[in-house]
Amino acid sequence: MKDFIYGVATSSYQIEGAAFEDGRGISIWDTFSRTPGKVANGDTGDVACDHYHRYKEDLDLMKWLGVSAYRFSVAWPRVIPNGIGKINQFGIDFYDRLIDGVLERGIEPWLTIYHWDLPQALQDRGGWANREITEWFSEYTGLLANRFGDRVKRWMTLNEPLCSAWIGHLYGEMAPGIRNLKTALDASHHLLLSHGRAVDVIRSSIKEVKVGIVINVTPAVPVGESAEDKRAADLADGFDNRWFLNPVFGKSYPEDVLQALGESPAIEAGDMKEIAKDLDFLGVNFYFRQTVKYDATGKPLPIKNVRRENVKRTFMDWEVHAPAFAEYLTRIHRLYAPKEMYVTENGSAWDDRLVNGKIEDDERISYFKEHLAAIESAREAGAPINGYFAWSLLDNFEWTYGYEKRFGLVYVDYKTQERIPKKSAHHYRQLLLDRAT
Repeated sequence: MKDFIYGVATSSYQIEGAAFEDGRGISIWDTFSRTPGKVANGDTGDVACDHYHRYKEDLDLMKWLGVSAYRFSVAWPRVIPNGIGKINQFGIDFYDRLIDGVLERGIEPWLTIYHWDLPQALQDRGGWANREITEWFSEYTGLLANRFGDRVKRWMTLNEPLCSAWIGHLYGEMAPGIRNLKTALDASHHLLLSHGRAVDVIRSSIKEVKVGIVINVTPAVPVGESAEDKRAADLADGFDNRWFLNPVFGKSYPEDVLQALGESPAIEAGDMKEIAKDLDFLGVNFYFRQTVKYDATGKPLPIKNVRRENVKRTFMDWEVHAPAFAEYLTRIHRLYAPKEMYVTENGSAWDDRLVNGKIEDDERISYFKEHLAAIESAREAGAPINGYFAWSLLDNFEWTYGYEKRFGLVYVDYKTQERIPKKSAHHYRQLLLDRAT
C-alpha cells in the first residue's frame, strides 16, 4: 500500500511504570489494580515495561523496525498529579524527552491525550460521571497542546470511550469499577463532550494540526436467522459502536438503543453540536467479531454473547475474523464519511514462548497478514484508510489480564526487562523494508 503510514502503538499505564516516581499522581488504575480480585495475579502497572527509564531503548527498537509513526499516550496524573491545578515539571520533561527522541529517529509522534489513566483525585470528585470533567479535560488538553504542539501535529482526544464508559462504569470490569447504568450513560456523554471541547482547544493552540478520536469497533452478527437474534445483533452494534460513532459524526444517540435501555444520559442544550466537531481523521481499533443471540433476561439489553465453535481464536479467546473488519471499515466510510481513517490499534495475543532465545509467533504474523489484507479490501471499496498502527510494540500490562496476555511485537522478560523481537517483529520490519524499495 503506497502513501500509507505504518506505525506501532502503546499506552502510558501499560508500559511506563515509575508509578510513584518524580511526582506522578495516583491514577484510577493504580487504585483498581490494588483492589483484590480485579486483576489477574494481583498484577499492577507499578513497573510494567519500565519504559519511563528505558524509553531510548524502546525508541531504538522502533527505528530498527522502520516504522514512520509512533502512537503513544500521556499519563494525566504524571503531568497534573491531582488532575487540575499544579503541574508536575518532571512529567512534562519526560514527555519532552520522549517526543524529541521520537523525532530524532525520524518517526512522527501521534499523541493520545487520554488512554484510561484518570487521576484518582478527579475520580474522587465523580470522575467522568461529573459534568465538570469537561472543564478539567480542557485544562489538561490545553497544557499538552501548548507544551507539545510545536512538535506534535497528530492528536487523538480519547482512546476507546466504550471501555471507559461501559466496561469501567457499567460492567465494573475496568477502572473505576462502577456498576450503574445511569452513571455509565452520563460518563459516556461527558467523555464525548470532553472530546468535542478538546478539539477546539487543540485547534486554537496548534497550527497545521490534525485532530481525531479513537473508537474501537466490534462487529456483531446474529447466531441465527430469527428476527429476535437479528435485533440483538443490531442492539449490540448500536450499544458498542453506533453509540460513540453517531454523536461524533453529527447524529443522535441510537434511538433503538435508547428505547431498549429506557434510560438516557443527561444532555443539555448544545451538547450534541459540541460533540460533533469537524474531525481531520477517525482512528479505528479492531480486534475481533462478536456473535450474539436474543436473551430476554439480558441486562441492560436483551443480548447474550455466544461462543462460536470451530473457529480460530486468539489467546484472549477472541474470534479471528478479518472479513468482518473489512466490512465494518467500509460501513464506517458509507455511513459517516470521515475525511481520513487510520487503524490505530490492531493485534492479537498468543501463547508466546521463549525457546532458545526466540519467539516463533506465526499465528501473530498470520493475523497481521489477514487484517492488512482486510484494510486493502476496504481501501479498494473507497474507505480512506491511510495508516496502520500495530498493537503493540511491547508486551505490557494488559489491564485486568495483568501480564498473562502478550500482544507485543517485542517480547518483554518482566524479571530482567530484556526486550527480544519476536518473529512477527522481523516480519513487520521486512514488510516495511520491502515497501521502501
